[in-house]
Amino acid sequence: MIRKKILVTGGAGFVGSQLCERLLLDGHEVVCLDNYFTGQKANIVHLMDNPYFELIRHDVTMPFFIEVDEIYNLACPASPIHYQYNAIKTIKTSVMGAINMLGLAKRIKAKILQASTSEVYGDPQVHPQVESYWGHVNPIGERSCYDEGKRSAETLFVNYHKQNNVRIKIIRIFNTYGPKMHPHDGRVVSNFIMQALQNEDITIYGDGQQTRSFQYVDDLIEGMIRMMASREDFTGPVNIGNPNEFTILELANKIIEITNSSSKIIRMPLPSDDPMQRQPDITLAKKELGWEPKIQLEEGLIKTIAYFDSLIKS
Repeated sequence: MIRKKILVTGGAGFVGSQLCERLLLDGHEVVCLDNYFTGQKANIVHLMDNPYFELIRHDVTMPFFIEVDEIYNLACPASPIHYQYNAIKTIKTSVMGAINMLGLAKRIKAKILQASTSEVYGDPQVHPQVESYWGHVNPIGERSCYDEGKRSAETLFVNYHKQNNVRIKIIRIFNTYGPKMHPHDGRVVSNFIMQALQNEDITIYGDGQQTRSFQYVDDLIEGMIRMMASREDFTGPVNIGNPNEFTILELANKIIEITNSSSKIIRMPLPSDDPMQRQPDITLAKKELGWEPKIQLEEGLIKTIAYFDSLIKS
């Protein structure tokens, strides 16, 4: 095996920190870049003693210079609470971050992977979502700083590839959960688990019949690594998600059952532009990457609940 030097932007985040762990485990040298806007040092502090791990505090909206073989560009707040908190910062992170990292990749001839999102499909009118679908996005809505930021980043990646021969990979990540999620990030899985463990009311927006497909973080990491290693002329975008679809109400009831909670379900008004359906078509990932998720919802929830339970107790 050749030891590569790999840059992970957003490396102290929920997904980024676990990608850093996996890359180190696979025998690579890892440089983790984060400004701690949503990432946490606690997620990577256990890696600090590893001689092949380096942590740099930096904001991707500013240029960055380093020599590496590969770049995973994950830097961007990904939960509605965090990305709406500072909408301008969110879109700058997506757009300026992509420009800076693509510029770096171009100069040093590194391969670069963009962590895009299922949010590029908006509130979809095609179900399940295939990569050829262009989406149904409100460009001036509450979520547009994130949706349009990620869509612009994909545009930049494709154009750097066409114009400058930068070696790119684009994945579209669907709802992901697991240990190291921020307990107050406002995402549905972390919300429900925190509420259930403390026997608080579980808040569902709307009638709870909107659907989501939940993938466990280990499956996502495997998909990312396979995408980076895929044949040179396969640039994506490719959906990485679990195609099993659940209503939000089913998720709430499943978490109440696993936690043995006395929480009651209460309903709140639906936020604007909240997609009614979200389910990936993963035919392309199966064909090109030989990838499909291995961990189903109950098994993943049990692991995630154990993590949040230990957080609350500590």
